[in-house]
Amino acid sequence: MRSHDYLAQTQRDGPTGTAPQRIQINASPHAGEADFSAVHGVSGQVENLDPVSIADLLRNAFVYPPHSIFRNVKLATTGFSPQQNLHDEPAFHFERQSAAVTRPSADVVDDEQLIDTYHRLLGQAVVRSTAGMRSPYLLQSGGKDSTSLAIAMSEVARHTTCITYLGGQEENEVDSARRIAQKLGLRHESLTCEPGRAYDRYLALVPRMPLLTGDFALLSYCDLATDIAQGGGDGIIDGLGSDPYFGVPPNGKQKLLGSLARRVRLPAALLRMPVLRDSFRMSYVLGTLQMDPFERFYPGSRFTDAEVDQLLGHPLSWLSRQRLETFRADIDAASTPEAQRRISATILEPALFAKGMYVASALDLRVVYPYCDGPLCDWVFREVPDEQLIGPGGVNKVLVRKHIARRFGTLPYVAAKGSFRFDICGLARERFDQVWTMAGQTRALVPGAPAWLERYRHQFDNKYFASKFYLLAILLPWLLHRFDGARAEADGGDSA
Repeated sequence: MRSHDYLAQTQRDGPTGTAPQRIQINASPHAGEADFSAVHGVSGQVENLDPVSIADLLRNAFVYPPHSIFRNVKLATTGFSPQQNLHDEPAFHFERQSAAVTRPSADVVDDEQLIDTYHRLLGQAVVRSTAGMRSPYLLQSGGKDSTSLAIAMSEVARHTTCITYLGGQEENEVDSARRIAQKLGLRHESLTCEPGRAYDRYLALVPRMPLLTGDFALLSYCDLATDIAQGGGDGIIDGLGSDPYFGVPPNGKQKLLGSLARRVRLPAALLRMPVLRDSFRMSYVLGTLQMDPFERFYPGSRFTDAEVDQLLGHPLSWLSRQRLETFRADIDAASTPEAQRRISATILEPALFAKGMYVASALDLRVVYPYCDGPLCDWVFREVPDEQLIGPGGVNKVLVRKHIARRFGTLPYVAAKGSFRFDICGLARERFDQVWTMAGQTRALVPGAPAWLERYRHQFDNKYFASKFYLLAILLPWLLHRFDGARAEADGGDSA
């Protein structure tokens, strides 16, 4: 029996033979640093792999929680109690919903006192989370969260080095981030994206990465974390974590894209028409039409359901989409698009945080998230007026902006900042042959990958298609390393 046939059968009927040990890990960043040591022995056997999780990764660039890439490993991320049995009917509930608490009104709270309290709590969060770090590095993008963190760290952790990643020319935050660090008296370094180098560093870490995510900043993280380790750093400070309790108002573009998502299936040949295949905007819109409206909240261009079924050789996309039902009660109870985005930000946690957790684990580094500190989270969620969270016109993190302005005035990437950048088109240009070879070697597990790569190999200057190439470039070497039988069967067996 071919491996992909076996994967489909075990998804329907369950694994054969002796059931693998069930593993459950508390991986919420609010619970401190996760311990993935129990996962080390879960590899090498095809029956441990969860094919629906592969479909998750291809469809959405992450695995739906509480699942992982392995069928017998579940993760207690935010919204899932680590005390419940996550293997059998896991229950999700997000407590920090905007309507869940009555906050004080803006007219009874002094702005300066509010900023002082936020600054003090953030500093305490830094002290607690970085305890024991001798040479920490702050990932400093120049945006709101990392700049506010840098201000706090300049008082309580002056041995910190700020490091900024230049992932593309759309936004060059290096000069702004350097000036911020220098004014605060912190050391600053920068790293310019070289996609081939970043990919080599990812491949070097694959054998030691406990689990898998397809986050579009994973390669950037591998690049940065390897530099940090080589530079003598012993810890990473990441500014993720405040979106769910500060609020994430959707902008006009996100609302429009959500209205366009209709879960329709379009002919694949449509995207290969000359007028459409060269236009990122048109490709992105056509891809959006084929998405679930809620899943359009997730960032990036990903494979359509039809493509996922073709890649995996079986209709597994519907099982991936079905996993969204775990969150349906909370989604339906969310009364506004902003409330729904809070839930989406929580569901996305495994992708956003896992890249740091898995990479740090592979490099024996610590990674911490001060914005996930309990006292800080609870104070912002319960004691900060609504107007200081989301302002007129959907301006987010008003209090954080005021905290920064008190020290720096107006900064370019605080006023307006886009997404994390990586040269995905450059990766496709530099590493197509390498990924194509791995697609052949893992054909037994992802039988449609070689054909897809051949079909679109001349379209990777379009970021829509390059994003999908990126997902395969992440997935295939991870599978190849762990499932030795995949190469032998692909080389000696028939192909799909």
